[in-house]
Amino acid sequence: LKSSYLDYAMSVIVGRALPDVRDGLKPVHRRVLYAMNVLGNDWNKAYKKSARVVGDVIGKYHPHGDTAVYDTIVRMAQPFSLRYMLVDGQGNFGSVDGDSAAAMRYTEIRMSKIAHELMADLEKETVDFVDNYDGTEKKPDVMPTKIPNL
Repeated sequence: LKSSYLDYAMSVIVGRALPDVRDGLKPVHRRVLYAMNVLGNDWNKAYKKSARVVGDVIGKYHPHGDTAVYDTIVRMAQPFSLRYMLVDGQGNFGSVDGDSAAAMRYTEIRMSKIAHELMADLEKETVDFVDNYDGTEKKPDVMPTKIPNL
């Protein structure tokens, strides 16, 4: 039992908790950005409700709770959390002092300009696509990023 638990814990850490060095993203980050790309939620277009994006992500690519997805979006919209802000947020996304973000129904988001560079050559078949959790959609295995994101 001890060995099985350790094997499972290591697979979770390697598969979900550590960013992939090829694009610097964890699977949930990749799924959020890809869903925003599919929605056309671009930096030069109108903001969309965060809840809309969260719904698309959990419905198509990430069959887990909405909290994990929204927390990821919040982190990507905070200028103090990541090297590059990958999400341009409108509304309360928390503070350095530990104030939490507003509920997803009150915030709006779109991809930042730099997030487009992570997906610039996606349509040129530069990366492999894999099935989503139920085999109904395809998603990129990694992003064909042009910038270092670690």
